[in-house]
Amino acid sequence: MSLLVVGSVAYDSVETGAGSRKDALGGSAAYSSVASSYFTRVGIVAVVGDDFRPEDLELIVSHGVDTAGLERRAGRTFRWSGVYGTEDVNTRRTLDTQLNVFADFNPVLSHRDRSQPYVFLANIDPELQISVLEQMEVRPKLVALDTMNFWIEGKGDALRRVIEQVDVLFVDEGEARELTGESNLVRAARSVMEMGPTAVVVKRGEHGALLLHGGSLFAAPALPLDTVVDPTGAGDSFAGGFMGYLAASGDLGHAAFRRAAAVGSVMGSFAVERFSLDGIAALTGGDIEERLRTLTDLTTLPPLGCGERLPMRNAP
Repeated sequence: MSLLVVGSVAYDSVETGAGSRKDALGGSAAYSSVASSYFTRVGIVAVVGDDFRPEDLELIVSHGVDTAGLERRAGRTFRWSGVYGTEDVNTRRTLDTQLNVFADFNPVLSHRDRSQPYVFLANIDPELQISVLEQMEVRPKLVALDTMNFWIEGKGDALRRVIEQVDVLFVDEGEARELTGESNLVRAARSVMEMGPTAVVVKRGEHGALLLHGGSLFAAPALPLDTVVDPTGAGDSFAGGFMGYLAASGDLGHAAFRRAAAVGSVMGSFAVERFSLDGIAALTGGDIEERLRTLTDLTTLPPLGCGERLPMRNAP
């Protein structure tokens, strides 16, 4: 195993302009582990209830994900329901959240998990994220963290303590601004880096992502899609593709981080095309590579040649 994912596995009830789905497999750890499994070996640490369906476990296992750390408890699996805007899929309204067995989730790592070289701390309580890092026997090569405004507002001190200990932070635009107090996204990303991480990824939905790695700034585009069915797992799929690629390549240089952001964008684009994990559940390597080439073609621009000038009016 190479990548350890710690997060939630849930049942989501979602309504979008394309339709609805009730009690569909979701959760940050489910999306990110399956997305990353196309690139590297993955282990998952999460909790589900005794109502967790065998076919949903089989979907995760069929991708080669190690589920030894997927704890099953008496009770109901974490549930979330929400409605997305019919005109703007980037807006959503939460209707109900039932933590159920997730309310008492306390991730305990196995001896093998404690030595994994790559770790993704998906969106959970920052105190639990700190606990996971404290259990690691050696400092991983790369630790990435995702969070949300709920933790920024409710557990800001704990969140800042764990941010100090990670290498990569994933946030969306609103979270970056709320976390730093900066309205400008570039300044916000730089402010986050001052907290400790060496890389910040600001997820911007259909507008792609902004990556700041060291002193290098990169705008990763999103693939324009004519149909968006369910945006729920886009960010987690992005993070899974990002971390899966880096874990597989073993390269942590600037170019690798940029490629990882593009791969993340590709995985997010597949996720939004169908409900639940259906968009990323049956991909092939060829599917992913073809879409990455499409994304690359969209942004390829020949540079000015040596001595070449633009046809400027009245240029000296």
